[in-house]
Amino acid sequence: MGICRNMDTRVRVQRKLGGNRAALFVYAMEGLENMAFVANAVSLVTYFLGNMNFSLTKSATTLTNFMGTAFLLPLVGGFISDTYLSRFKTCVLFACMELLGYGILTVQARFQQLRPIPCKDNMNQCDAATGSHAAILYTGLYLVALGTSGVKAALPALGADQFDDKDPKEASKLSSFFNWFLFSLTSGAILGVTFINWISTNKGWDWSFTVSTLAVLFSIVSICMGKSLYRNNTPKGSPLIRIIQVFVAAFKNRKLQIPENENEMHEIQEKEKEDNYESLKRTDQFRFLDRAAAIGRDSTTSWNLCTVTQVEETKILIRMLPIILSTIFLNTCLAQLQTFSIQQSTTLDRNILGFKMPGPTLPVIPLLFMFFLIPLYDRIFVPFIRRFTGIPTGIRHLQRIGVGLVLSAISMLIAGFVETRRKSVATKHNMVDSNEPLPMNVLWLGLQYAIFGAADMFTLIGLLEFFYAESSAGMKSLSTAISWCSVSFGFFTSTVVVEIVNKVSGGWLASNNLNRDKLNYFYWLLSIISVVNFGFYLVCASWYRYKTVEDKQGGSNDDVEIVKV
Repeated sequence: MGICRNMDTRVRVQRKLGGNRAALFVYAMEGLENMAFVANAVSLVTYFLGNMNFSLTKSATTLTNFMGTAFLLPLVGGFISDTYLSRFKTCVLFACMELLGYGILTVQARFQQLRPIPCKDNMNQCDAATGSHAAILYTGLYLVALGTSGVKAALPALGADQFDDKDPKEASKLSSFFNWFLFSLTSGAILGVTFINWISTNKGWDWSFTVSTLAVLFSIVSICMGKSLYRNNTPKGSPLIRIIQVFVAAFKNRKLQIPENENEMHEIQEKEKEDNYESLKRTDQFRFLDRAAAIGRDSTTSWNLCTVTQVEETKILIRMLPIILSTIFLNTCLAQLQTFSIQQSTTLDRNILGFKMPGPTLPVIPLLFMFFLIPLYDRIFVPFIRRFTGIPTGIRHLQRIGVGLVLSAISMLIAGFVETRRKSVATKHNMVDSNEPLPMNVLWLGLQYAIFGAADMFTLIGLLEFFYAESSAGMKSLSTAISWCSVSFGFFTSTVVVEIVNKVSGGWLASNNLNRDKLNYFYWLLSIISVVNFGFYLVCASWYRYKTVEDKQGGSNDDVEIVKV
């Protein structure tokens, strides 16, 4: 009887884990960490220019490389989280690296001896940061990039783990989590773009980095405060090794006949499965990989014989790749808004209600739009649409991503019209070569930013939710990390796109004068390419096959598949 009471107690304790209470600490960490990261992402160019004496080109390149790396390294954090550490431990470890990075940047900004001598008269006679000065800078920067990458990979998956995606009652809560995760990300970004940028402009970069350091410190404290409430995952070994094993076994078994009956293929027996083992049902795509699960005479090791679930895990990743590729161009468009639109803002009247908006704070426009749109989407749109579709998420993940891609094309189209008007105002008032602000308010740029903010709301969280829901239990962190790679590749390809357009067009963007450049043509070209990219996405989405999870009795769990869609 005592043993039974102890088991009942453990069951009751287990049921208390997770849920919205645990997710609150995830929201807090995301908001605080992203506040520091976004603040520096939009303003570090000025730090490189004014404190490191970098040229404008090198400053922009340094920032682009930093941002691209920060969104590419989540693959490392996701791999570590799925293979060696729990998601909670991964978040804490990488956040500590990020904390150290901001600490190094704070110390360098505080002490002049750790920076090059400031420029006084002629910028061309200044010595840029080299040697130990550059080493300190890059050490701090890339510790921040590595740290934030691990958090980006593991934190969304940690939060989503607090909801049982196999329980139809909790499926809507899981979808709601991703919406509120974006809300916390947006809230932190708003504070970073406004508050921390104001500090760097008015109080100095040492104070700005100090606030960023404290924000990351408090984010670590907040995630640790919820430790007793979390449902923690158990690392299941390297997902990359399991995938490689499938290709190796399929090649070795290439002469074997593929059984038509799934029961004749290798799978872990029910009595040998762990409590959280997820059996995936066989699909008809990539049938050549099914040979990895075909039983032969020499099928004694995992390099000769894999389970059906392991094969399907590999198929899922292959099916996901075209989806992520079709979203890269959206982030290429985002990179243009973060560069050319900010340059546009410097030519416009930035006075709003008697307050002059600094150029780097322009991204607050889409952030504010998302801040108000996300609650409306989660509390009004999703419940309303759910009545008609019967889907807990309102619309399917791939539909949500598709809506974002359409909105990004519309945003580029409107950006072209706004730029056409801006140029006409410059021509009308004979200010083509003038450095004075045009008699046109900066809020005109708000329309393209607002629509792109909505596009980001649909696509970013749609990707995170899609990759988390569709990946196998052993590679949740790595899959969410892959979704961030779209942002990374978008930043890396941005410069390439500009260079190609300049060469092919004969210099649409080469005059260093927006009033003489043809930025409106460039925006319209991006809109056309976005439409073509959306057509490619439709093909990929229609080709995709959602995974089916088998229940513990061995049959397919159709309810789970409905939830996944």
